[in-house]
Amino acid sequence: MNIADFDYHLPADLIAQEPARPRDSSRLLVLHRETGEVEHRGFRDMVCYLAPDDVVALNDTRVIRARLLGRREPGGGRTAVLLLAERDGNVWEALVTPGRRLPPGRQIAFGEGELRAEVLARTPAGGRLLRFSGRGEVRSQLERLGEVPLPPYIHRPLDEEADYQTVYARTPGASAAPTAGLHFTPEMLAAVRGRVRTVVSLTLHIGVSTFRPIHVERVEDHEMHAESYAIPETTARLATDAMVRGHRIVAVGTSTARALEAATEEGRVRPGVDETDLFITPGYQFRAVRALLTNFHMPRSTLLLLVCAFAGKEATLCAYREAIQQRYRFLSFGDAMLIV
Repeated sequence: MNIADFDYHLPADLIAQEPARPRDSSRLLVLHRETGEVEHRGFRDMVCYLAPDDVVALNDTRVIRARLLGRREPGGGRTAVLLLAERDGNVWEALVTPGRRLPPGRQIAFGEGELRAEVLARTPAGGRLLRFSGRGEVRSQLERLGEVPLPPYIHRPLDEEADYQTVYARTPGASAAPTAGLHFTPEMLAAVRGRVRTVVSLTLHIGVSTFRPIHVERVEDHEMHAESYAIPETTARLATDAMVRGHRIVAVGTSTARALEAATEEGRVRPGVDETDLFITPGYQFRAVRALLTNFHMPRSTLLLLVCAFAGKEATLCAYREAIQQRYRFLSFGDAMLIV
């Protein structure tokens, strides 16, 4: 497949710079997979498309303060660090700038020197492995000295840090938010729980690589960045029971869908902690997810490819063209799309 087939023109003024207020006042485009029919609704209407036997699955990851500003030692030059994933103890995979000045063995100091990192190695993707040390508990120092990272297409600072967290965020570890969940208010979540019998949670810690455009010509040549996920026993049991009974699993977000698909084998969702580099592209046969709530994604992105795999390329791109014509808001703080 050629990545150019998954391109479209996104007007810059449709990239949302702040969330809808209240969150659940955003718009909702509903795409019917079998017919290609499109409906224009409000997000609060989402509950109308749920059935009592549906299992609604949420990603409860919480965005950490993953962006750090420090100085190189020796030399004192400014350095930007974006944490991607904790690998072992206080060892993190990270993106660093300027990378050419941070070879293995170099030190970075943060704050007044109470937090430090040593560059252990380069990663195949061009990042670094950093080992942190500091006065007291390192994770608390990271939380104190770091900032919540925003995607590069959002140019306004957050009014409140909570704007880039879901109302059900619980498990720290992500460097980007599961944006489909940003539309939910506590009241909207209560409405969903009142409509369906089962709402379950899992955790997939989203890295920034998920949101990046694909830069190779052939889709098959793209390498996915691995992300860690955890499926609780209860979630695995209830999701498996839904599959056996022929009930729908409704994934809130592409990250939720990816975790469920990665954990599903032979008709069962496996509980446990693991990593996945599953790259879902058109032609993939979904094993668990039968409905998907998502946002509108960047051209040439892995997220757009996943949506095209789920709803069909032509139907998805046609719906995107209509969303642009109807001036929906796109990307992380944008409007929502429900695929049923």
